[in-house]
Amino acid sequence: MLMWFVRIYDTNEPDEKKLLDAVSCVSLLVAAYLMSVIILDHLFTFRFLVRIFTFVVLLLLLSSPLCIVLRAGKRDSSSIHRSLISEEQRFGDEIDAHDTRDFQEEDKDDLNLLQAMCSVNFWILFFAMACGMGSGLATVNNLGQIGESLGYSSFETNTLVSLWSIWNFLGRFGAGYVSDHFLHVKGWARPLFMVLTLSSMSVGHAVMASGWPGALYAGSIMVGVCYGSQWSLMPTIASEIFGVKHMGTIFNAITVASPVGSYIFSVRVVGYIYDAEASRSGCQGTHCFMLSFLIMASATLLGSLAALALFSRTKSFYNQVILRRLQHSLRE
Repeated sequence: MLMWFVRIYDTNEPDEKKLLDAVSCVSLLVAAYLMSVIILDHLFTFRFLVRIFTFVVLLLLLSSPLCIVLRAGKRDSSSIHRSLISEEQRFGDEIDAHDTRDFQEEDKDDLNLLQAMCSVNFWILFFAMACGMGSGLATVNNLGQIGESLGYSSFETNTLVSLWSIWNFLGRFGAGYVSDHFLHVKGWARPLFMVLTLSSMSVGHAVMASGWPGALYAGSIMVGVCYGSQWSLMPTIASEIFGVKHMGTIFNAITVASPVGSYIFSVRVVGYIYDAEASRSGCQGTHCFMLSFLIMASATLLGSLAALALFSRTKSFYNQVILRRLQHSLRE
């Protein structure tokens, strides 16, 4: 229903990055605020007036991006300013027209879904996502039962699930920012960060399998951040390898790996082992989920090896095409 309000503006504002950075800072501030409130609410019992105050502060934080947008609208309201920008852009386009045509001729054509599915890179990415996203979903889907088997109260497990959402957000936000930085500055191919996040997720699953005191919190942080990272890295890698023309279709085809992996790990691994343990001696203790998390740790480690293969296959492509594309966009 809100698509009617969407408009495309052909502009080249030098301060757009400042606005995006401002909105990003607000998002991080909201996440930090929510995390602080959740932890403090876990440690202390908030009175009614304190809850109202924290809610009002949250509303103010959530409405602050609107102030940023309104300020940007006032700044860009001058039609003369926009006309000058369009004239400058038209002049620059005429100068760089020949270079742009040469660059597009050297660049690879965008692939459609069928062409992408016929490539090995598509299925490597699909398999890596099934391991990462599937095991991550299986973890969050069973946090309640895991906490119950380890003696956590329902309030503690609910707090853990709430914090998981923040770890997920930080993973999505951080992986995109960090991978962009190192791609632009160091020229590191983005699949390398998928290798790092999947291997870190494997460590997180192993920590949760140990059953040590506090292992559920520490492991859920690692798994949550790395799970969110996959949702940030995968669509960007897909757009860079297969092109942006059919990116929506290819992206949604790869996201099928998430429910497929979730079904395998949640039902065939965690659910099956939990039911088997419960039928024998009841599920109280680390034995209820230790084997399940060791299996998921092995799967995510295998997924990181698949991502390493994708990194090796696409390293030259990133050096020859993606970096040149970035340099060309900077010249424009």
